[in-house]
Amino acid sequence: MTPTPAAARDPFALSAEERSVRDTVREFAQREIAPGAAGRDAEERYDRALFDRAGELGITGLPYPEELGGAGMGTFAWVLACEEVAAADMGMAVSLSVHVLSQLCIFSSGTDAQRQRLLPPMTAGRHLGAFALTEPQAGSDASAISLAARREGDEYRLNGNKIWISNAGQADVYVVFGTVDRARGRDGITAFVVERDTPGFRLGAREHKMGIRGTTAAELVFEEARVPVENRLGEEGDGLKVALGALGSGRIGIAAACVGLARAALEHAARYATERSQFGRPIAQQEMIQAMLADMATAVEAARLLTWRAARLRDAGQPINAASSMAKMFASDAAMRVTTDAVQIYGGAGYSRENPVERFMRDAKGAQIYEGTNQIHRLIIAQQLLDAVPRGG
Repeated sequence: MTPTPAAARDPFALSAEERSVRDTVREFAQREIAPGAAGRDAEERYDRALFDRAGELGITGLPYPEELGGAGMGTFAWVLACEEVAAADMGMAVSLSVHVLSQLCIFSSGTDAQRQRLLPPMTAGRHLGAFALTEPQAGSDASAISLAARREGDEYRLNGNKIWISNAGQADVYVVFGTVDRARGRDGITAFVVERDTPGFRLGAREHKMGIRGTTAAELVFEEARVPVENRLGEEGDGLKVALGALGSGRIGIAAACVGLARAALEHAARYATERSQFGRPIAQQEMIQAMLADMATAVEAARLLTWRAARLRDAGQPINAASSMAKMFASDAAMRVTTDAVQIYGGAGYSRENPVERFMRDAKGAQIYEGTNQIHRLIIAQQLLDAVPRGG
């Protein structure tokens, strides 16, 4: 009887190319990103050199076509890479995820000329991207955007503020959402590419965050900022479609980052449990600790499978709204549970900044909030479910 190939037995087996991506990024992340993660967290410092190295390895343009300088490998390969980066440093994973998200807006909604001009430096890792949607009164309700965009000839003049913008101050290219007419509501929202040296555009107050401190978040200030018409993405009024289309895919990257974060917490907790002794034996021999580790491992695997499913659907061109919300919601909730349990297994030592699980727990909390709070994702999932219920006749 001919043995069944391993790949045929395991429907989730990675291809040789996918394993190569995962292993290459894991080696880079553990060698170059992980050693300085605690220091960058303590200093709230972004290391642009790590982004540059990621660009040299092709990570910064992994899902985009080769003709635009990318690796042409799709969302699933990006998910594998993002998990490995997050297992080393959630801050760097978030920075890269936002970078990939900002490119998606240009790739999906830009003209051929915009893609050819803007994307190659981004896919190569020479230009860092940012995604600027959130405002003081427009967080979960993106349709409430008030940043004003007034057309004057061949330019738009932007006035207003954005807040909590990841990569702010470090980015070279910002995808910014404003409104050409607030009276039009969501139909007035328009997307623009704002380059860092744009007149009238500057960095505002920087946020000092609980976690994910290895990447910046700050306010953006627009005071008669002059943006050429050729930097508009799509038509006037297309902005919300541009944003929501990109965010649907961006959630998959965040889910992958949460898987990596949770996996790192599990690995640290399991190792500590074998090394720490109480009552004359390693705490790993205590049934209560074993039960915690089992639940943690199951949560990591379940989060990974939901994330992989969403990525496969995205690469197949299938609808992903519910799938990406499920992955982001479940994976970030799982990361919060797993990192909290890791701190508990460490005991008092886990409450100290001398151990990485304390940082993991702080990082996990942020993931439940950004790119749509998990409450919003539950609403998205429920609405998709209810819309599919057959109506009685």
